[in-house]
Amino acid sequence: MKLSLKRPIVFFDLETTGINIVTDRIVEISYLKVWPDGREEQKAYRINPEMHIPEEATAVHHITDDDVRDKPTFKQFGKQFAQIIEGCDLAGFNSNKFDIPLLAEEFERAGVDYDFTRSRFVDVQVIFHKMEQRTLSAAYKFYCHKELEGAHGAAADTRATYDVLMAQLDHYQGVEYKDNSGKVSTPVVNDIDALSEFSAQKRSADFANHLVYNDKNEMVFNFGKYKNQSVKDVFRKDPGYYNWILNAEFPLYTKRVLTKVKLEMGK
Repeated sequence: MKLSLKRPIVFFDLETTGINIVTDRIVEISYLKVWPDGREEQKAYRINPEMHIPEEATAVHHITDDDVRDKPTFKQFGKQFAQIIEGCDLAGFNSNKFDIPLLAEEFERAGVDYDFTRSRFVDVQVIFHKMEQRTLSAAYKFYCHKELEGAHGAAADTRATYDVLMAQLDHYQGVEYKDNSGKVSTPVVNDIDALSEFSAQKRSADFANHLVYNDKNEMVFNFGKYKNQSVKDVFRKDPGYYNWILNAEFPLYTKRVLTKVKLEMGK
């Protein structure tokens, strides 16, 4: 089964200095762009993270400080990548929890004003875990029936993610899925809207999942003493909470979303 695309979709994977979306940085970014007519473009770029790459990270992706010493920083590269993904939907493996939040942070640090709300997100790992409970290498072996060579290299992982999604479309064609509420559907189809909805864990407002939407479509806090309470209601009764978040170690994108809410309340 082929993907039914109304606009391009970009599969991408990040290799980083670590797994903290606030403090860690990108050292490699690879993407596979697929157009509705079936054309493909795949490229990978090394990025100078402007910090030491910890040995434990190098052990995973094999990228050292020397490998990126003369490469562009994300501040130099960010606008170029924003142009690559402009007008596209985004897909990856664990991308909703890690790659997209970290990319949003890098854009914020680089001063790149990219509107993620215009994109839909397909997380192949979520589809896989909901249906099979495995990892990327296992997913590749399960769906594509061969070993993943070059695992933890951005280019290999990006291509593997695309291949796994293509195989998932065939494997789950017509297969029913029952969610926690008992609703039965056949969500793994060649439609980006359906795949995006199915691969989203929660309706998050900030990628880091600190802010989510409740059943009433209200933005609520997903952490701390005000968990599950409306952001607007909290700001009204405890104005200092906003300032505390701005001065604490929260993702820049989370702060940006909250600042937008604060400004809208002041109108």
